[in-house]
Amino acid sequence: MRGFIVLVTAFLVFFYPFSGVVLASVKQPPQKARHYKRIYIRTAHAYWGLDAPVADLAGQIHAESRWQSDATSWAGAEGLSQFMPATATWWAKKAKLSAPAPTKPLWAMRAQVSYMKWLFVRAQADTPFNKLGLAQKAYNGGETWVRRDQKLALGKGLDPKSWRDVNLVNAGRSASAWRENREYPERIFYKFSPLYKKDGWGRSLCGP
Repeated sequence: MRGFIVLVTAFLVFFYPFSGVVLASVKQPPQKARHYKRIYIRTAHAYWGLDAPVADLAGQIHAESRWQSDATSWAGAEGLSQFMPATATWWAKKAKLSAPAPTKPLWAMRAQVSYMKWLFVRAQADTPFNKLGLAQKAYNGGETWVRRDQKLALGKGLDPKSWRDVNLVNAGRSASAWRENREYPERIFYKFSPLYKKDGWGRSLCGP
């Protein structure tokens, strides 16, 4: 899913070719995130259990929309979790959620954590960290592309169960789409998740 792009003064913003916008001076979750903190943690626990990697999941919302419920991407993705309309309709039915409403925060949070759990379970990896990294890549660029990249990685002697090894190959995406997908888990794990872990949202699968 493609995040939205906010036009802000160039001195204050770094633009990256992946979902969302990163402020150069970000050192903590935005105030809007803190507004949703309790309900988001409860939602993550409901779908993932009490050991849910909440910091990573919240960091993903940060990457997608910076917690702006009215965020809309150039491609048409909407809301906190940047669901495309067709994906929202499909997932609402498959996960037995309420009617698709990606611009409504509660629906968007439930949809994101439940969809990520589904992708996590399906991810072909041998550690929780790698499973989540591959799930993030699937959320951003599609599960089919992840599987194609894994197959190519295996053929090149790389580890197809490691998202970092899979990041090294491109099975046919455009250069910009591949770059976005490659950087997506890196930005979540190493830039955003630590903000939420430090702020007491919960654990991260990256590091202790």
